Amino acid sequence: MGSEPKPAKRFFGRLGAVGDAVMIRHTLFSLPFALAAVLLETDGRPPAAKLAWIIIAAFGARNGANALNRIIDNRIDARNPRTASRPLVTGAVSKRELLVFTIFMLGLLILGAAMLNPLCLVLLPVAGILVFGYSYTKRFTWLCHYWLGVACSAATMGAFLGISGRFEFRYFPFVGAVALWVSGFDIIYALQDIEFDRSEGLYSIPAAFGAGAARLLAAGSHLAAVAGLASVLVFWRSTGIGTLAALAACVVLLAVEHLLAVRVTASRIRVAAYGINEIIPIIFLAGVALDLFLI
Repeated sequence: MGSEPKPAKRFFGRLGAVGDAVMIRHTLFSLPFALAAVLLETDGRPPAAKLAWIIIAAFGARNGANALNRIIDNRIDARNPRTASRPLVTGAVSKRELLVFTIFMLGLLILGAAMLNPLCLVLLPVAGILVFGYSYTKRFTWLCHYWLGVACSAATMGAFLGISGRFEFRYFPFVGAVALWVSGFDIIYALQDIEFDRSEGLYSIPAAFGAGAARLLAAGSHLAAVAGLASVLVFWRSTGIGTLAALAACVVLLAVEHLLAVRVTASRIRVAAYGINEIIPIIFLAGVALDLFLI
């Protein structure tokens, strides 16, 4: 007879299952841009404690929001053939486990903000509405993609505010770029669910305006995002050839993303919306770091 797994092994096994359910690796969508903001604002010399609390807060916000999204959308996910295999739908993780995880992640967000400065703490309700309110937007507006973009860009703005403790004009083009970048690839991702969204009365740009218009809006969002990212070359003197080269690489990757999305298949959209966009923020961060530390 096999023995019961040890408590520690069982705990980490369940934690791994929850991590798969909320797709923790997708923290890569927002964290590198937040780190780039920290490096830019500190000229590559961030205080270690502040850097740690920014990472903790961003990690908590993103993963708590995604866990809550899985709970709120569970019935919808169960009816959608594309998402019917998600762990909460199949029972691989329980609603209670995801709820406990959400609460813990929310605690990390609050702790991180509190340890940074009073402004970050005061703005927590706004961040909460943005980050945790996204799950409901697809029920009443096709602007849900842009809500998601703004919610994800809150990590970048939070990084700036965590360092300086105040709003500066130069933050907004960069933060806006992150918002538009996320919105653009979320529109592409939603191309898969046009018929399902229409049948369920859910809102998305592809469902509301069709695939052609959705692709144009996604492309327009990404063009504006590139312009916003390029603004760092104007507002931060530490940027230069490394950042410019990274930006050029990001433009090429975005072009590939839109070419892939011309044909809507699960594999092509997965690469376009997920695979490529996990790389873009890392490349941009690398370019900023290259300028600060090597060039």
